[in-house]
Amino acid sequence: MRQKLVYVELKTGFSDNGPAWIGKAFLSKTGKSTYFNGQIFLKGERHSPGNHLELVTGNSYWISGVKRNGEDRHWAGGGKIKIDKDSVADYLVLTKLDSLPAVKFEVVELDNKPKTQEFLQHQNRKLNQSA
Repeated sequence: MRQKLVYVELKTGFSDNGPAWIGKAFLSKTGKSTYFNGQIFLKGERHSPGNHLELVTGNSYWISGVKRNGEDRHWAGGGKIKIDKDSVADYLVLTKLDSLPAVKFEVVELDNKPKTQEFLQHQNRKLNQSA
């Protein structure tokens, strides 16, 4: 599994101002599964308005790499982005910022352990139900 610094925004129930996070995600070998903050996301066809579905709730999320210019929110969106305390240093290097603007970010602790076992159990249940 490879790690990547990502921007994640909840789209279900929100326009471009849903809760948003920046942190390290784990991506499956195929890139179709993303593990982030204790959740499992499946990449699928682009559906409005997100590009990933959360496995348990089915909520739509936008997941992308972080932008080097630091403008990760959609231009029409708003609200603070929660950034994982373990990702701040990487984000500052990537964006060439000296510090996080307090008006844009809130430093939090995210769950950085991929739930691969739960994903495999879910997929096996689906296979057994269709058999």
